[in-house]
Amino acid sequence: MTISVTASDPSQTTLHEVFALPPGRTLEICLNIQAAILEHKLAPGVKLSEDEVGEIYGASRTVVRAALQALAHSGLISMIKNRGAYVAKPTIREAHEVFQARALIEPAVARLAADAITETQLADLKAHLDAEHAAIHAADMGRALMLSGSFHTAIAEIADHRIFTGMVRSLISRSSLIIALYWKRSDTACESHSHHALLDAFEKRDGAEAEQVQKSHIIDLHSGLDLRGEQVLNRSLRDALGPRK
Repeated sequence: MTISVTASDPSQTTLHEVFALPPGRTLEICLNIQAAILEHKLAPGVKLSEDEVGEIYGASRTVVRAALQALAHSGLISMIKNRGAYVAKPTIREAHEVFQARALIEPAVARLAADAITETQLADLKAHLDAEHAAIHAADMGRALMLSGSFHTAIAEIADHRIFTGMVRSLISRSSLIIALYWKRSDTACESHSHHALLDAFEKRDGAEAEQVQKSHIIDLHSGLDLRGEQVLNRSLRDALGPRK
């Protein structure tokens, strides 16, 4: 049985730009594997066999290889010579550096977003947060984590700064892998009160408040990491890449 894939998730509507791929089968597989990683269905260090991925999606090795190479370029997977593709596995040092970078970049992005946000964009952020809450209430913590991360990239897109947006996207992807390995709390990675506080600042168009809320939020996320060990996820590749519920 092969699995069909779609890219209908609103949080992924611009990801073809991230992967530099035109619409088509390769991009669809990229988006599906990315979702599995960001929703913590695929754990860091898991091998992505070209043959098995191709069998799951009913795709040729050429198409699968192109998808994996695009994912490697984004930093989500690592291509190891003579061994194949693996979901990237950040080190403890990288975990610290990613959140240190986020604490420097994202507060400035939040200030820019507060100055630029429109009523339509504000409504979209509220809908995004509603979807995050729905995932939490449905106990779909993997999707809640993915939505929490994409909330941050949505803010970067509102800020309308291409360089910052690219940096935030990359950092959020790496953060998801870090959280999969080192998160020590039972709640989601982005507590709802922080996102609500950001929405309040955006509604007031208060750039200074948005900057401060985001800075405190990122510092709190960093403190939520347990950098003494790793979480272990056990799931087959087919289960992880299967149809989303």
